[in-house]
Amino acid sequence: MLIGHLGDDVKMHYFEGGNCIGRFPIATNETYTNRQTGEKVTNTEWHNIVVRNKAAEVCEKYLKKGDQIYVEGRLKTRQWQGEDGQTRYTTEIHVQDFTFLTSRDGQSGQGPNAMQAQSSRPAPESQVPSRPVNEPGEEEDDLPF
Repeated sequence: MLIGHLGDDVKMHYFEGGNCIGRFPIATNETYTNRQTGEKVTNTEWHNIVVRNKAAEVCEKYLKKGDQIYVEGRLKTRQWQGEDGQTRYTTEIHVQDFTFLTSRDGQSGQGPNAMQAQSSRPAPESQVPSRPVNEPGEEEDDLPF
């Protein structure tokens, strides 16, 4: 689970058969105060994010460099041979769920304008309303089912 800011726009790659993936980096920051100097220190880590198919298209459409996003996913490490013959490695986050934290008007934070997109996985309990919302004219009953 990460919350960070996009370091670049989403780069799309399309394959035969209609599948696609989107890739983009996000930066996460850790801020603390140095006890000896009292100076505020910020460390930035960069993460390679990979989204697939419909989720990738949604990210391409709505995200831009600088936007804040919450992602959940799995770590995947890939290796390949570089042009110099050296074996190279990269670790990516393959996204399973995400939430846009920057609204369309460009302000960060969860609010009525914050966009949310999810994979086909059910939402975590924290995102599921505790009580179902009844339609107008629908009676509420105490049945447990």
